[in-house]
Amino acid sequence: MRLDGIHRITAITGNAPRNVDFYARVLGMRLVAKSVNQDDPGVYHLFYGDEEARPGADLTFFEYPGAIPGHAGAGMVHRIVHRVASARALDFWIERLDANEVVVERDATSVHFADFEGLAHELVIDASGDAPLAAVHPDVPAECALLGFDGVRAYSAHLEGSAVMLEQIMGATRSAADEDRFELRGGQRGGWIAFDPAPDLPGRQSAGVVHHVAWCTSDADLPGWIERADAAGVPSSGYIDRHYFHSLYFREPGGVLYELATEEPGFLVDGLDLAELGTRVILPPLLERSREQIEVRLTPLPDPRAGWPVAPIR
Repeated sequence: MRLDGIHRITAITGNAPRNVDFYARVLGMRLVAKSVNQDDPGVYHLFYGDEEARPGADLTFFEYPGAIPGHAGAGMVHRIVHRVASARALDFWIERLDANEVVVERDATSVHFADFEGLAHELVIDASGDAPLAAVHPDVPAECALLGFDGVRAYSAHLEGSAVMLEQIMGATRSAADEDRFELRGGQRGGWIAFDPAPDLPGRQSAGVVHHVAWCTSDADLPGWIERADAAGVPSSGYIDRHYFHSLYFREPGGVLYELATEEPGFLVDGLDLAELGTRVILPPLLERSREQIEVRLTPLPDPRAGWPVAPIR
């Protein structure tokens, strides 16, 4: 069994309308699903990704309206790293972000910035060989679009334990160039997590902070991963049916919350057309009967693609 890199990354926002504007308009990602936190159904779960809502590009947010800014500490992810195609794409993003009053820094190989709540991002030129996962946006040339996740950077509270979990249980490969970076690569794609020294200030889980990282597996392999975690004595959630994917949650020894999430069945399981994704709130069957009570508690959000051409030109 191998994990196919990052399935999705889930963070927290205190302002869903501004969140949609930043990720769907400024970054050109597609709002592929408006749903709810299934453990707290009065809270949005927003999903941004590529044009077909495939794992590997899904950046998702729980909205807790008015949440104060958080900050990453030991046991938390502190930066999300995305792929782009070229140095020209990096130049494009510097210009676009600057035009939208986002502070940008560039080094020899990448571009760094943060969203309006302080969630840190990095853009790097893709050297993975994986299939690109891009969304369409009329203001973002196809050759400059974000292409999916490359990896995440985190602070570990127990680096040795983090390494043992990744290498001996999850099947990661330690980088020859960076001993604190670990790649998880399967038959379809790969992704990595790297660890940096933790700051002295304890972390605060709130707006602008990553909640957890999900690694990609399949329905066929998930039972095997559950057995492996159990055999290693790893406390976990056990199998959880999220309707759109199936999951196993556990916290690695350094404190980062991991999820193993299946590629199947996806956001079209309810019979939606691909073009309908993101246009209305979708709910798993167990919550559908409470739709009216749930929707009245959610922040009204516009369709970020309203008024677009029927078929945006790539």
